[in-house]
Amino acid sequence: QVQLVESGGGLVQAGGSLRLSCVVSGNIFSIKTMGWYRQAPGKQRELVATITSGGNTNYADSVKGRFTISRDNAKNTVYLQMNSLKPEDTLIYICNARIRTMPGYESNTWGQGTQVTVSS
Repeated sequence: QVQLVESGGGLVQAGGSLRLSCVVSGNIFSIKTMGWYRQAPGKQRELVATITSGGNTNYADSVKGRFTISRDNAKNTVYLQMNSLKPEDTLIYICNARIRTMPGYESNTWGQGTQVTVSS
């Protein structure tokens, strides 16, 4: 079974930086698109950034220019570098990956989420 484990969340002052990591493990043939989403308790999940296996990226307007998504295919890991953090970035951040566990079979898998808190 495929698992996504996130790390790097925590408390930071406004204007500071954090780097989130998400390691994918389990039965992996290949990893296609990976991404980060965020969610307030009881509210709708929203896209933060995605990155394809070829390195193409997509960002929400609210984080463009401040956040950078990247991946290390050899380590099955996706990162989210968050700079110039704002109090409104205080949300639960969730890792996502579309994974091929065998040729022709794709699984959409989510991590457990990690809390990011930005103080003013």
